[in-house]
Amino acid sequence: MQLKAVLTIAGSDSVGGAGIQADIKTLLANGVYAMSAVTALTAQNTLGVTAIEEATPKFLAAEIDAVFDDIRPDAVKIGMVASAALIRTIADRLRAHRGESVVLDPVMVATSGARLLKEDTIAALTAELFPLATIITPNLPELALLSGGAIQSREDRISAAQQLSKTWGCAVLAKGGHDADLDTCDDILIAEEEVTAFSGPRLDTPNTHGTGCTLSSAIAANLAKGFTLTDAIARA
Repeated sequence: MQLKAVLTIAGSDSVGGAGIQADIKTLLANGVYAMSAVTALTAQNTLGVTAIEEATPKFLAAEIDAVFDDIRPDAVKIGMVASAALIRTIADRLRAHRGESVVLDPVMVATSGARLLKEDTIAALTAELFPLATIITPNLPELALLSGGAIQSREDRISAAQQLSKTWGCAVLAKGGHDADLDTCDDILIAEEEVTAFSGPRLDTPNTHGTGCTLSSAIAANLAKGFTLTDAIARA
């Protein structure tokens, strides 16, 4: 049986806990063929990032074209992209190749709460990539940033996710890992105006580096294998 294929477009994490390396590990664990287009090289470890070298828009376009021209992806996962020019490049190539089943992890806010992207980059992300996405997977700080309001309750989370879904025409998985006041981690899916909750126990651990990369890659893998969006998320 031929494996389904998934393209991850993200940055390299030299310590292997997040980014392209975490994506590839997750895709392989979920039984699909992993391909990549690297948006940036990073020198980092579990202690922090010491250096970043971005790909040029021309080279990133060449990476994406090389994949689509040979082994067409059954799904695409997009991780952190730190510049508006690279975001526009990804959008242009996905439109040109008619990329499908696009899972976008909008990496905008660090675990510490620090904003990772400039305003113009966030504007490009929402305008260029959100409309191409099948689903976006913001955490609570990212959801608050995107919706322009504080997220203080489950109802706030649902309302904000519904707002984004209606505005950009994509499904939204509002992740609950940052809601430390709860004993459970409820991820809430808004898709075609339906609300679906995915519940699980909260794990008391500081080892959260790369969890968003892992979840979004697992969703992409299961979409590539033909599962519905709800089933893909549940399996992920």
